[in-house]
This record gives sequence, structure tokens and C-alpha cells, in this order.
Amino acid sequence: MELTMQQREAARASLAARREERLAVLEELIAAGVQVMSEDIYVERGVQVAPGATLLPGTILRGKTTVAEGCVIGPNTLLENAVIGKNTTVNASQVYDSTLGENNKIGPYTHVRKDTVTGYGVHLGAYVETKNSNFAMGNTVSHLTYIGDSDVGKYCNFGCGTVTCNYDGENKFRTTIGDYVFVGCNTNLVAPVTVGDGAYTAAGSTITKDVPAGDMGIARERQTNLEGWAKPKMQAYIAKKQKLEAESK
Repeated sequence: MELTMQQREAARASLAARREERLAVLEELIAAGVQVMSEDIYVERGVQVAPGATLLPGTILRGKTTVAEGCVIGPNTLLENAVIGKNTTVNASQVYDSTLGENNKIGPYTHVRKDTVTGYGVHLGAYVETKNSNFAMGNTVSHLTYIGDSDVGKYCNFGCGTVTCNYDGENKFRTTIGDYVFVGCNTNLVAPVTVGDGAYTAAGSTITKDVPAGDMGIARERQTNLEGWAKPKMQAYIAKKQKLEAESK
């Protein structure tokens, strides 16, 4: 679509006005003691950022968001209706309608969805998604994990690939995890299910029954090795790769 000169001038005037408003908000934050590290930051009117907080490039703060002192937000982070506790970092992540406690470490690439609440010192790492869940203090969810509709006790550790299976196609169910629980890599927790205090789940398990406190839940097929099965397949594969290797010399 080709714009008329009048349309172009109107569009430029609108963009200029928005830029001036955006910069005015940033100037007010700087005057109040917020460390604003770039012009490439958008903060809506009404957002509360405490003195001593730091905003990095690409940060967007919207709605009823509040950021406490000592926080580092960004780069490339969106907070919407989020409450962020003191000294928490949110790096390259998105947080919606949730409350993060003090000294949390969030990101990169974390998706914190509605009604997530974290206690002190929680770590939600790379490619972690949470929703409608409560995390007590000291939890570690380092990477590639989905925790939804769950209540998690303190100082739990979630291995890579953990999934709370909370939806059966019609209804949502909750997962309850006690204190000091170790969830092994690639564990599926099929709700409703409870894992008791100090319990373990073995890597690769699909947990469909409660795991009592202090127990280990193991729910996986025993390994079977088929003798010689791979040999004919690998002979052709190895020959192909050896030919490529010889041709590259």
C-alpha cells in the first residue's frame, strides 16, 4: 500500500510523540535512581520500579508490574502484571500475572505464565515453563521443564525434561511435591499425584501413583539388549562414513 505524503507525516508524528513519551518515562526513572542502560526500553506509565534496580536493553514493562530494588531486568525481557522481589534477575524471559520472590534467578528463555508464585532463592532456567504453580524457597528447575498446576515444597531439584502431565483433555489436575525432592531427568508426573518429602524419582519414569516420603519411584521398562542386532546396519553406515572420510583427505 502506497501512503500519501499526509499519511506519512501523520505516522511520523505519531511515532515521534510515542518516542518522546517513552523517553520521558525513562528520564523520570533515571532521576529516581533506576539504572536505565539503554533508550531501547519501554516502561508503561503506572509501572513501579524501585531505585537501585537495573533495566537492560530490550526490556518491556507493562500493566501493574512492580520491580524491587537490586533487580536486574533484561536484556530482551517482558514483564506484564508481574511482581518482582528484591535482587531478582530476569534474563531474556517473559513473566505474566505472577509473583517472583527475592533473590530469584530467572532465564534465559523462561516462560512464567499466570499465577506462578516463587519463594526466596528459586532458579527457573533455560526453556522452563511454569503455570498456576507455587514454589517454596530454594527450588532449582534448571532447564527444559514444564511445571503446571503444582505445589512444590522447598529445596527440590528438577532434572532436565521433567513434565507435570496436568490435563487429561477435559480437566486440569494438580501435582504435589514435598520438601527436598529429587526429580530425575525425563520424569513425567501424571496428575493427580503426590511425591513425598525427601523422595526420588528415577530418570525416565512415568509416575502415575503417589511416591511416599523417603522412597524412590521407578516406572520404566527394564532394558533388553538384542545381541548382534546393530551389526549389519552399522557395517553399511560405517562403510559410508569411511568413504566420505577418505574422499575428504
